[in-house]
Amino acid sequence: MDQDEFLADCRVRAVTDLFVHTWDPVVMAALASGPLRRRDLRLTIGGIRDKVLTDALHRLLANGLIDRRAHAEAPPRVEYALSGLGRSLFDGPIQALGQWALEHGDQLLDAQERSAMTPS
Repeated sequence: MDQDEFLADCRVRAVTDLFVHTWDPVVMAALASGPLRRRDLRLTIGGIRDKVLTDALHRLLANGLIDRRAHAEAPPRVEYALSGLGRSLFDGPIQALGQWALEHGDQLLDAQERSAMTPS
């Protein structure tokens, strides 16, 4: 894929929009080890507000990146898990981005700090 395709292809824009919401990849990472109930998902992530988790789950479901499974039990039990599509996104680009962050995150933060100290 060349540079011009990145500019014109709405599929590329649709995929890059997946990273606009900070918590979406975090929710996916929490589900990478297997299905979780909402309460356990929130505990695993830590620091996420309930409304933010609800919004992230709705977006991920709408994009086909996670599955929701309701078990017919009393009390009702609902679990969330990565879908096949979500697994492919997590195991590929998200893991690669995480590796890049480990290798270059300090440089990125240093550049941001320098920029914040430089008057415009």
